[in-house]
Amino acid sequence: MVLLRQLLGDVLRRLRVRQGRTLREVSTLARVSLGYLSEVERGQKEASSELLASICGALGVPLSQVLREVSDQFALAELQHAPVLADVPERERLPIPETVPASLPEDAFEGFRAVVPPIEHTPDVKDMVAA
Repeated sequence: MVLLRQLLGDVLRRLRVRQGRTLREVSTLARVSLGYLSEVERGQKEASSELLASICGALGVPLSQVLREVSDQFALAELQHAPVLADVPERERLPIPETVPASLPEDAFEGFRAVVPPIEHTPDVKDMVAA
């Protein structure tokens, strides 16, 4: 079974290590205890959105990028039907891409068509104020 907190911890740890930063340094900047940050990185604690934002701020990485990487890892694990656990050796874990694409390719949604019903009447501002 894929555990979101473990994937999130893996992504945060890899980002920190890639930057050559210590747990102490990041925990101080994020204003969280070193022990708690360590537990988050090991997937033993569920971090609140506020804490995640603080950790990402300390790492200088947008929260959206971290969540995107976690989402990509989650999707890969689901596709492979492979459990992703914190105790899996590093060499057997799914890779985290060095960069996240800034935009989708032109043909990313080729074949998909949005069905939007036509708007028959768009009220004027004066109509909305009068109501």
